[in-house]
Amino acid sequence: MENKQEKVVPKHRDKLEALDNLSLGISIVAAIALGFAVGYGLKTWTGYAWTLWLGIFWGIAAAGLNIYKAYKRAQKQFEGMENDPRYAHRAKYGDKSYDEDE
Repeated sequence: MENKQEKVVPKHRDKLEALDNLSLGISIVAAIALGFAVGYGLKTWTGYAWTLWLGIFWGIAAAGLNIYKAYKRAQKQFEGMENDPRYAHRAKYGDKSYDEDE
């Protein structure tokens, strides 16, 4: 008896990946809004105006971190495509049209 484990692909995997990519934009806005909320809360609590800017900076830094994580995830997903023969022509010649004269 062979015990093979088959890779199970979820039925709606493409839709989930699309929603994950869509959530990047939402997470950027949410991170900056939360940073603003924390900064505003600190400003009202402490009375120092610079804490508002500190919160906004934290929100922007969190948004940047979300973008970096999405970039690394996409880079990992498309790793190895440069060796795929389907994309060899484009990698060698670029995006030139067949109708263009050189």
